[in-house]
Amino acid sequence: MTGSDIPSSFRLAYVPGVTPTKWVRIWQERLPGTPLELVQATAADAPGLLADGGADAGLVRLPVDRDVLAAIPLYTETTVVVLPKDHVATAAEEVSLAELADEIVLHPLDDVLGWETLPGRPAVERPATTADAIELVAAGVGVLLVPQSLARLHHRKDLTYRPVPESPASRVALSWPQAEEAPDLVEEFIGIVRGRTVNSTRSRAATAQRPTAKAKEKAQGKRAGTGGGRNKPAAGRKPSPGGRGGGQSGKRKKPRGR
Repeated sequence: MTGSDIPSSFRLAYVPGVTPTKWVRIWQERLPGTPLELVQATAADAPGLLADGGADAGLVRLPVDRDVLAAIPLYTETTVVVLPKDHVATAAEEVSLAELADEIVLHPLDDVLGWETLPGRPAVERPATTADAIELVAAGVGVLLVPQSLARLHHRKDLTYRPVPESPASRVALSWPQAEEAPDLVEEFIGIVRGRTVNSTRSRAATAQRPTAKAKEKAQGKRAGTGGGRNKPAAGRKPSPGGRGGGQSGKRKKPRGR
């Protein structure tokens, strides 16, 4: 793959709660000539966005259709319950599902936990979004179970959260459209999220952008105006110890006495 074949940019989709900042910074250090464009998408829309070519890769929430998208799981989030700061459950470091039995547990339409059976008592209506559900928690209508990153994303001074170990957990993955071989820039991003160093990375894109040692030597020679080597004496003439460039010394030799 030549430098001209490398795409001009890399589009990375990401879902709410996922923070790609550290990986973006490493990308900018390693591939400064290839801009990384961030594309925000909801958890429900992200798989379709990738399948339709709206992004080259994405940080999504599992599951995804493995017949359409490849995926590498990155980490599993802690599930927490969001509740008012004066709620009795805040006295404990963790909350069990049994302790939520008498609570109205809000279940937004964009829920990412995939409950088989939601704990507690159901609300009259399902909130449209997690943001709407947070507002209802603040109003004292009920409590909300979400991945910890979403609780942080929708942080409010009047609310807090506690881990709920028995709850389903959300897994975050790097995903891209299925192919026999991952595209070069996707391979590069895989190396970044897996913590590979520059020397250990297996990407082909970064290699294509780095000049070879021979190319560097040739470039240095052109800058010096010498073609990369030292001047050689003209054929048939030996350089004089006291002269330059193979010329004769300025001193004449005295004739030997007979």
